[in-house]
Amino acid sequence: MHKNIIPDGFLWGGAVASNQLEGGYLEDGKGLSSVDILPAGDHRKQYLGNPPSLELNDEFFYPSHQSIDFYHRYKEDIALFAEMGFKCFRLSIAWVRIFPSGDDIIPNEAGLKFYDDVFDECLKYSIEPLVTIQHFDTPLELSKKYGGWRSRMLIGFFENYCNVIFNRYKDKVKYWLTFNEINMILHEPFIGGGITIGKDENPLQIKYQSAHNQLVASALAVKACHQIIPDAIIGCMLAAGNTYPHTAHPNDIFMALEKDRESYFFTDVQVRGYYPSYTKRFFEENDIKINITKEDELILINNLVDYVSFSYYSSRCISANKSVFDKLVTTNAFESIRNEYLEYSEWDWAIDPIGLRITMNQIYDRYQKPLFIVENGLGANDILENDTVNDDYRIKYMKEHLAQMKEGIKDGVELLGYTSWGPIDLVSAGSGQMTKRYGFIYVDLDNNGNGSLKRYKKKSFDWYKEVIASNGEIL
Repeated sequence: MHKNIIPDGFLWGGAVASNQLEGGYLEDGKGLSSVDILPAGDHRKQYLGNPPSLELNDEFFYPSHQSIDFYHRYKEDIALFAEMGFKCFRLSIAWVRIFPSGDDIIPNEAGLKFYDDVFDECLKYSIEPLVTIQHFDTPLELSKKYGGWRSRMLIGFFENYCNVIFNRYKDKVKYWLTFNEINMILHEPFIGGGITIGKDENPLQIKYQSAHNQLVASALAVKACHQIIPDAIIGCMLAAGNTYPHTAHPNDIFMALEKDRESYFFTDVQVRGYYPSYTKRFFEENDIKINITKEDELILINNLVDYVSFSYYSSRCISANKSVFDKLVTTNAFESIRNEYLEYSEWDWAIDPIGLRITMNQIYDRYQKPLFIVENGLGANDILENDTVNDDYRIKYMKEHLAQMKEGIKDGVELLGYTSWGPIDLVSAGSGQMTKRYGFIYVDLDNNGNGSLKRYKKKSFDWYKEVIASNGEIL
C-alpha cells in the first residue's frame, strides 16, 4: 500500500509579517517602528540599510501605514485561509502595538487584545498560530534613544516584551520563533536591527555586536518560553539558500563555504549554544571585538532552540574571481553571480527548486534538529482579469519546490511544516511595491496605495487547497 511521504500532522499554511499587511497606522496606541519610516520607491534601498533620517518626510509615500488593512479585515482574510485548509498561519506580533516606544513599563492593552482576537479567529478554524516575536520592526524610539540593537539595553526590553506576550497568549500559541531572518542584520542593518552606522565606524563591529545582542535576547526568549509555556516549541529563523561555487576552482569552493558560514554563524550559536571556531579568525582579521560576558555565554549554552526555521527563495552563486562580478544580481538582499543554469524571476531572483532540497539537507546534516520551511514563494506582477489571476507560473514554481521538499523528507529530513510566503498579496519588504505579488489571494491595491482593497481568489488558491487536502500527495 502506498504511504504518503509527508507525515500526518504536517503544518501546511502561509506566512506574513505584521508590518507588511496590518496597516492600522498609529491606531489604538500603536507606536512607530523602523518599517514605518521606510518609503516606497527609489529611496527605500538606502533606508533598509542605513537611513539618512529617522523622521517621516511629507514628500514620501509610506506603504506600511495602510498596507492591505489586515488590522480591520483579519476575519475576512483568515476565513479565506481556512477555506484553503490552512493548518498553520505564521504571523508576527508588532512590538510597537504592545510597547509603543519599546521601553515602556506598562503594555498597551488595545494591542494585546488585537492579537487575542486574531489568535481566537485562527483557533476557531483549527489553525495553529506560528508567531514571530520580531519581524523587521524594531521600535523607532529604541533606535533614536539607544541606537537600536547595538545597545545591550534592548536585551532587557525584548525580554520584558517576551514575558508579556508569553503570559498573555500561553493558552493560544504553541509555536514560536524569535527573530525573522536574523542573519539579515549583516545585509540590511536598519531593517534587521534598527541600527544606523556612522561614516567613521567599523560597520562589521557594529553589525556583529548588534547580532550578539539579538542572539542573547533570542536565548532569553527561549528560556522564558520554556518556563511559561512548557508544552510550546520555539525556534530560530534564517534567511537560507545554499551557495554554489561559480567554478570548480578551489578558491571558488572555499569562498562558497565562507559565504554559507556567514549565515550559519547565527544558527550555530542558537542551536549549539556557543560561537563557532571559525569566527575567531574572522573577528581578528576584521578588527571586531565583541563584548561577550560570562553571563552571556551561560545564557547561550543553556537555552537552545527546539527547531530551525528558514526562508528559501533561491540559491546563490559566488566566485573568488572579481572579473565575473559584472554578472551580479541581488536576491533577498544577497548579492550573487547570475547562475547560467537557472531561470530567473521578473525581479532577478534565481528559481532553483533543487536548491531547496540541498538547503534542507545541509541544515539538517549540520544540526539534526527539526526544520520548518516558513517562507517560500514567487513574487510576480499578476494581472487581474475576470475577477481572478491565472497564475500558472506560481503554481509551477511552487509545485517544483514542493516536489523537492518531498525529496528532502525522503532523504530523512525531519520537517514540521511549510508556510508559503505571502498567501495574500502584501507590501514587499525589499521594494515597498504591491506589484510584486506572492499571494493566492489578489488584493486590489497599487504601488501608490490606490485601490478598493477587495480580495480575489487566484487560480493558485484552489490548487493550494487541493495540495493541503491531499497532504501534498497531489501537486
